[in-house]
Amino acid sequence: MKNKVIISCAITGAIHTPSMSPHLPVTTAQIVESAIGAAKAGAAIVHLHARDDIDGRPVQTVEAFRAIAQPIRDAAGVVINFTTGGGQAMSVEQRLQPTAGLKPELASLNMGTMNFVTSPMLNRFKDFSHDWEEKALRSSEENIFKNSFRDIEYIIKSCTDGGTRFEFECYDTGHLYALAHFADRGLIKAPFFVQTIFGILGGTGTHPEDVMHMKRTADRLFGSDYKWSVLGAGRMQFPIATMALTMGSNIRVGIEDSLWIGRGKLAESNAQQVTKAREIIENLGLEVASPDEARAMLNLKGAAAVGF
Repeated sequence: MKNKVIISCAITGAIHTPSMSPHLPVTTAQIVESAIGAAKAGAAIVHLHARDDIDGRPVQTVEAFRAIAQPIRDAAGVVINFTTGGGQAMSVEQRLQPTAGLKPELASLNMGTMNFVTSPMLNRFKDFSHDWEEKALRSSEENIFKNSFRDIEYIIKSCTDGGTRFEFECYDTGHLYALAHFADRGLIKAPFFVQTIFGILGGTGTHPEDVMHMKRTADRLFGSDYKWSVLGAGRMQFPIATMALTMGSNIRVGIEDSLWIGRGKLAESNAQQVTKAREIIENLGLEVASPDEARAMLNLKGAAAVGF
C-alpha cells in the first residue's frame, strides 16, 4: 500500500450556495449522479452532505441521507462518508442524526470550535436565487462553528457501537492536539484518518509552511498511527494537493471544497476534479487506491455492515 493514494471526493457540502455554480449538485438525484461519477473516475471515498430539493439549503435528516446513500452504495461500491458537521446553525444532535441512524463506514468529525467565515465569497457572487443564500454567507462573520470537547466526545461515543470510524477534520494545529487528547483517553483507536484543511478563513492558511507545520505536528503526535490527507479550499485545492502528495499524503477534492477546475473556470462535475487529481497522482509515479484498498488502509468495517 506504500504508493497507494486515497482520493476522497466531497460532493456538495454546506458552504457553496446553488446560485454560485450551475454545476453544484443540489437535488438528491444530482448528488447521487455526481457521487457515482466521482467514484467511477477514481474516488475511493465520497463525502456526503444533503440538501433540500427545492431551494438547495443544507438538511441533516436520516431520510435525506438514506435517499442519497443507498443508490450510491448499490451502484458504486465506494466508501461512503457522512458529515457530522452539517451546518453552523445546527445543534450537535441534529448534525449527528444521519450517522447515528444509518451507521456509515466513515463520518467526518470537526476537532474544534472555530470561526468559519464564508462571507468573502460575497465579493465574487452578487446575485442569488434564494433568500437564504446571502444571509447564510453574511451571518458567518458573527457565528461560531461550535465543536466543544463535550460535543466531540458525544459524537465519538454515539458512534462506537455502530462501528463508524472518523475522518478527523483539523483546521489548525490546536485541532491536532484535541485529537491527541481523545486518543490518549482511549476513546478513539488508530489508524487515525487525519484531514488537514487549509484556506478557510478562521483556520490555518495556505502557505507551504502551513502545510509542513501541520504535517510535522501530526508526525510528532501520532507517529505511524495515522493516515494523512489534505484539503485545499478554493483555488488552492490542486497546488496544496500536489505539494502534499510529494510528502506522502492522501488527498480530498470536490465541489464542496472548490467550485473551480482552473483559473476562472468552474468545474463541470466532481468527476472532472477527481480525474485531474488522478492525473497528478499518476504523473508523480503513485497509484490511486481502490475503495477496498482504502477500507484496508483505514481499518473500516466494510459496506455490508452499514445501516442503509
